[in-house]
Amino acid sequence: MAVQKNVKIKNRKARFEYEILDKYIAGIVLAGTEIKAIREGQASIAESFCEFSNGELYVINMTVQEYSHATHFNHSPKSERKLLLNKQELKKLDKSVKASGLTIIPLLLFTNDKGLAKLQIALCRGKREFDKRDSIKDRDSKRNLSRIKKSFNN
Repeated sequence: MAVQKNVKIKNRKARFEYEILDKYIAGIVLAGTEIKAIREGQASIAESFCEFSNGELYVINMTVQEYSHATHFNHSPKSERKLLLNKQELKKLDKSVKASGLTIIPLLLFTNDKGLAKLQIALCRGKREFDKRDSIKDRDSKRNLSRIKKSFNN
């Protein structure tokens, strides 16, 4: 596979399942074969979430496929990966997760201009069923409105 210049892997389900309250950009501690696989676009954050362990934040269930050109030193696809944030941000997130029962969900996995992998995480609250129905209704009405505008302009 060819190496992509800018990798952007989205968690499309997160915006539907959760109400996003606050966003952060975090670095990720990766092995050499992991970053190579991410640069090829072989990663998924669809079922992943973040969890605190010993005062540090880890992303759980993030899948990075094994690198095709690696030897027996390849990484495991679903290992925990440490996130890099400032101490103040970590304390604020830990406090809000413990106090009000919020969760931390990855929204976007991307590479910056230097080629480093970054993860956009969000402090979220789970949506209820009627909230999901409202978001579906809003999405459908926007789609219909854009369809009408497009037909009107032609």
